[in-house]
Amino acid sequence: MIKTKIGFIVYGVHKDGLADPMGTPFIDETLIGDAKSALRNAGLDLVEHELVIASRQEAKACFAKYKKMDDIDAVVLFSGTWVWASNLIGAIRDFAATGKGIVLWTHPGSQGWRPVGGLVMQGALKEVGIRHRFVYGSYKDPAEIAKITAYCRASHEKNILNMSTIGVFGGRGMGQTCGVADPSQWMRVFGIDIDSRDTTELLKTAENISAGELQEAKDKIQPWFVSPIPDDVTADKSIRLYLAIKKIMAKEGWLTYTIQSFPGLGDDYSATCFAQSMMLNDGIGTSTLSDFNTLLTAKLLTDLSSERVYYGDLQHIDKSNNEIKIIGDGACPPSLAGTLDPPRFAEHGIPTEGEAGGLSVRLTCKPGKGVLARLGRNNGAFEMVIVRCTVTEPGKEELKKRQLECGIPFWPHAFVTVHGDIEELLQAWNNEYAVLGYGGHLYDDLIAFCELTGIKAIAL
Repeated sequence: MIKTKIGFIVYGVHKDGLADPMGTPFIDETLIGDAKSALRNAGLDLVEHELVIASRQEAKACFAKYKKMDDIDAVVLFSGTWVWASNLIGAIRDFAATGKGIVLWTHPGSQGWRPVGGLVMQGALKEVGIRHRFVYGSYKDPAEIAKITAYCRASHEKNILNMSTIGVFGGRGMGQTCGVADPSQWMRVFGIDIDSRDTTELLKTAENISAGELQEAKDKIQPWFVSPIPDDVTADKSIRLYLAIKKIMAKEGWLTYTIQSFPGLGDDYSATCFAQSMMLNDGIGTSTLSDFNTLLTAKLLTDLSSERVYYGDLQHIDKSNNEIKIIGDGACPPSLAGTLDPPRFAEHGIPTEGEAGGLSVRLTCKPGKGVLARLGRNNGAFEMVIVRCTVTEPGKEELKKRQLECGIPFWPHAFVTVHGDIEELLQAWNNEYAVLGYGGHLYDDLIAFCELTGIKAIAL
């Protein structure tokens, strides 16, 4: 999970111990200390600006400092008291050009006139057109603190993507129309460059993996599974492919990648499902079928969660109880397995979608709370569907029955109950794939990411 660093700035004209007519200092230092502690306790790393800013010169110096700090993901401007907005707006506008998040936080209370300082700055940023989030809430309220932390984490992720390169091996997989990418649009919205390769180098790299490298990989992989790694050429090819992807990613400096899978590699060398499983398990958000929209969703959830991510087909949807059965074609990180159906090795098993065969992963995902989400496009414009969910494990006998329903019981299963209008979800959904992330905070984090990047969030 990512670690987010923010600049913390207090602003207000009546500072330096200046008291109101009743003798109380306008700026409450105890409150500010408590506010900073609440953010730290929520997982943010604070870089504090020691001076309360009020003048143009103070604002320029403050924001110039943070603008030069590449490791700052966002700034939180805390309203100490009222302020002359014109003294701050120019410096804030200049900082906003970095693309990093800006949060205006006003703590409730009549003392100190903090709401006046907060609202006048919100009005100024709206007037000038500077993207920001305004939070009016107490440091004692976890929901209000979450509004701040989600926006800052999403800003961190936006910064990671900016000026990055993602790779694609091969072309479009399985005729996917709803996963293709316009490279210019990805650069414009996310600052991401898309670099493409055919699979020639990937195959050469896989075949050149030494026996020692292969055995070392097997020694690291085996503890994740309760069944032994099959001792055959098919298993070796699957692992070689996994290692080859890692090597090329490192050589090219790619942040992440997507892969065609089939037609192509899955017919000529090996199905990619095991390689994809282990890359996900390594914390690399990826996708198959050159599905860029699933790729970015998996990347976001991988970085924002402390757990790994599973993407798979919405194989069955029961409108009577909001249950969705997600079944991926053999690709799932083994770390997501529950206790009832621990991770085992299986065969890919579908000759029409990868005649060469290959290892796959068999498991049932563990219980937990999280989200289902996927980025997509509607008439060329990005939108993201996001819904809260709960993952459950059926009982032992019921699980065996449920795994047979799809006709491919040896592929990974997740039994997910979504907490939203199922009909709205079906109408809004944009592919057969869904990406499952564990963590209740992910819902707000993804909404914040959409807010920061100008993407329409369909939050159900």
